[in-house]
Amino acid sequence: MKIEYLHASKFGNGARVAGAFADDVAARGVDVTVHHIDEVNPKRLPPADLYLFSSPGRMGKPIRGMRRFLKDLEMPAGTRCAVLTTEIAPKPDKKTGRMPTEEEICRYQKVRPIIREMLRSKGVVEIAEDTILVTDIKGPLEDGWREKVGSFADRILDAEAVRA
Repeated sequence: MKIEYLHASKFGNGARVAGAFADDVAARGVDVTVHHIDEVNPKRLPPADLYLFSSPGRMGKPIRGMRRFLKDLEMPAGTRCAVLTTEIAPKPDKKTGRMPTEEEICRYQKVRPIIREMLRSKGVVEIAEDTILVTDIKGPLEDGWREKVGSFADRILDAEAVRA
């Protein structure tokens, strides 16, 4: 199995997540190559069985570079992909101390839905998605993020094993 991991890390959090993912799946015998989106042409991606797209969120959306990359992306319909984002962790309300509900977070945090919609418009098949939280704009990543990445890798490999 061959995975191409395409990320748009700005402050290095996404690159750390990509590295951890690559180490995890490579230890299981899977061939994975990690690229920053600036290193590849969205119209001529390297061949792979699965493409993993990763972007940080800014103002509730994927960063502009990733949106442009996905807009220009060319891949055959039916191509399999996954999405793993790095998004800012919700903070309690400064006045009340109340944490936002899941519904409130979904109203403003649209990184994965935007990526998902852009990929679906290309006819790709998404097999998994998740997010790793960043505690502040430049990091660090949430506690337990490596385990979360490992669990995400498990889901992808399980889905691909079922397909094979």
